[in-house]
Amino acid sequence: MSGISVRQGAAPRAAALPRCVSAGCLVAITFLFGCRLDMHIQPKYLPYEPTSFFADGRSERQPVPGTVARGHLRLDELFYTGRENGVVSNKFPFPITRADLDRGRERYNIYCTPCHDYTGSGRGMIVQRGFPQPPSYHIQRLRDAPVGHFFEVMTDGFGAMYSYAARVDPADRWRIAAYIRVLQLSESATVQDVPQEERQKLAEQPTQVSSEQVAEQAAGQSK
Repeated sequence: MSGISVRQGAAPRAAALPRCVSAGCLVAITFLFGCRLDMHIQPKYLPYEPTSFFADGRSERQPVPGTVARGHLRLDELFYTGRENGVVSNKFPFPITRADLDRGRERYNIYCTPCHDYTGSGRGMIVQRGFPQPPSYHIQRLRDAPVGHFFEVMTDGFGAMYSYAARVDPADRWRIAAYIRVLQLSESATVQDVPQEERQKLAEQPTQVSSEQVAEQAAGQSK
């Protein structure tokens, strides 16, 4: 009888196993349907992706008329275009200080000297290697040109020169234009252009050094 009792007692445990498996499958199915892919497959359009939702077939919408991108509200015509009332201006939109000239020289040396060289003569290194030569800043036409002209050329490009608007911000373009004026002045300056307190220093300096003096100085340095 005891053997029969064991066999009868084993039947409930065997029947419980399928119930556990069924419960586990139910839980797994529940979690499976609970996992959503909205974060991976988002209901959106990528840039320039076509759509049939709009009549023109484009997912992008035209901006509302008059909309200005953040940071691009440019109400100061002179500062951003070099013009006033549509006319190229001959004045700066802010006072030019010594710090501005130093900054302008730095930016000029980086971006402009490959073509215009350090003096503005237009014989930069890539010109010496065959690139079309730009006009010298020291010709009368550019000496008479309003300062806004140089800003405009840097902004829009001119001839073989491409625009530097993406490389040099507007304030630095004005500083470069100011430094160009310095280069122009340096080529034709007279004693009368020198401040009174500095003229005495110029008078004390020798105006010309002979080749013999140069040789003597070189010989002295080599000893």
